[in-house]
Amino acid sequence: MTSRVRHLTIDSTDAYRLGTFWAEVLGTTVAPDDNPGDDEVLVAADGITLLFVTVPEPKPTKNRLHVDLEPQDRTREEEITRLLTLGATLLSDHRRPDGLGWATLADIEGNEFCVERSRAERSSSTPAVAAEAP
Repeated sequence: MTSRVRHLTIDSTDAYRLGTFWAEVLGTTVAPDDNPGDDEVLVAADGITLLFVTVPEPKPTKNRLHVDLEPQDRTREEEITRLLTLGATLLSDHRRPDGLGWATLADIEGNEFCVERSRAERSSSTPAVAAEAP
């Protein structure tokens, strides 16, 4: 028997606030029994479960692990705009004139994540081979 990933755990200074941000990003809600001030907050979405844990120390450096988002019902550009409205920050832009590439953003506590093209955008592009994100 092998193991499976139960959830991805993310340290935070405010588990509920960060969990609520990511619930909005993923189109879901925090677990019904999680409340403001809780030290742990669970966010379950299609394909991933995130556990936010309050820790006393701030984020020290760049993430060693990050999430790559693929918009489901909008374009990459529309999703980036939505995420910026939720409070994300654009860190670096790797979008190319030919439509390939990605954008690196930070959530409300500075955790990096990338936004790639949607599946529809990928299937309509003409370049045969191209990297989307690191």
